[in-house]
Amino acid sequence: MRKFGWSLLSLLVLLSLTACSTSSQEDTEGSGVNGNKKVTLRVAWWGGQPRHDYTMKVIEMYEKKNPNVKIVAEYANWDDYWKKLAPMAAASQLPDIIQMDTAYLFQYGKKDLLEDINPYIEDGTIDTSSIDEYAISGGLMADKLYGFTLGSNVLTVITNDDMLEETDIKMDDENWTWNDFEKIALDVQKGTGEYGTNGMNPAQVFFPYYLRTQGKRFYSEDGKGLGYSDDQLFIDYFERQLRLVEAKAFPTPDVEAHIKGLQDEFIVTGDSAITWNWSNQFSAFAEAAQSSLSLNLPPEQGKEKALFLRPSMFFSIPKNSKQKEEAAKFIDFFVNNVEANRLIKGDRGVPVSLKVVKAIKPELAEDETKIFDYVEKASRNVSASDPPDPLGSAEVMKVLQDISEQIIFKKISPEDGAKLFREHAEKILGMNK
Repeated sequence: MRKFGWSLLSLLVLLSLTACSTSSQEDTEGSGVNGNKKVTLRVAWWGGQPRHDYTMKVIEMYEKKNPNVKIVAEYANWDDYWKKLAPMAAASQLPDIIQMDTAYLFQYGKKDLLEDINPYIEDGTIDTSSIDEYAISGGLMADKLYGFTLGSNVLTVITNDDMLEETDIKMDDENWTWNDFEKIALDVQKGTGEYGTNGMNPAQVFFPYYLRTQGKRFYSEDGKGLGYSDDQLFIDYFERQLRLVEAKAFPTPDVEAHIKGLQDEFIVTGDSAITWNWSNQFSAFAEAAQSSLSLNLPPEQGKEKALFLRPSMFFSIPKNSKQKEEAAKFIDFFVNNVEANRLIKGDRGVPVSLKVVKAIKPELAEDETKIFDYVEKASRNVSASDPPDPLGSAEVMKVLQDISEQIIFKKISPEDGAKLFREHAEKILGMNK
């Protein structure tokens, strides 16, 4: 079915192409690195207006420093971006630099649409001397770097400090266990009548993170099956959730369905002492909440180095680009130039360059500084991030979400859920063989 979709898309695109291509090949031939030969680069990204505005300023800065380079910006919101990118991919007309998301990296890389960026690191075009290898490992597929990480996020437990103080709870986030987490959630509920924690949607990150604390992975390395063989791990995870639901320390999915935006989040309204989220979300929560919030390391992150630097997004260079080296030079500027990152201010995640972090951190707002400090703290004990999600991952996560809700509402047992999930997941992932 997937192959048919791409073939049909290719046919439609070829039938609809016009002569007004914006391909960079029309502007120049060759790499454009010698002398003052004019080079045109197409750069594409998704985001809101603030991101568009500062990215345009970064582009203007780059063009001023490189007067032989003209950059054509192509941007859109999230949904429109991917709708535009697919037909370009089918017609080999992708922009020279494309902002890429983890959810799509495997798909584009597997179809041989993306260039391996490793050679541009090896020859020094992209300077990684102040970048940790784990910070860019998320773009690797079979030893090929299909996406260069623009910024890092880390999983965090955000706490309402007033609620913890009210219930006299002390948290040692360096050493706490899953049992400690459960006890804190129960104590908050007993002491305040509110939820101890938000709903840990397993299909987002929480079950995969739990597996990492046990030394296992959600997907196998080749993406052709699940990465854990012992279903007791699945059972233990959901039995803990059931205990928290029964004690009213954990919201059910139907309760969480009423959350329509940031203002409705339990950590903001004071209806929960804990929310699990990514570090880059902290500023928004802290600004909206009426109470003091803190970022904490998740349970049992230490022994197995369960945490990882999650790429916020990537820049990728497509195979069809005729300006690959110039594209690599722009990526180098984007991640390593201090003045450019004074404009970006971590919007695409905490910068991967330690040199950049050191330079811009003193200029950040208090909540932004807390995020930078947390990511720095977490990064001292991380391991490589998981490979990009394999084909079929969206279907697998949908199955996990459905089964999770059946377990929480006690329609099936965790034991039956474990078997059912493995059966469906292995069937979906088996199509990658």
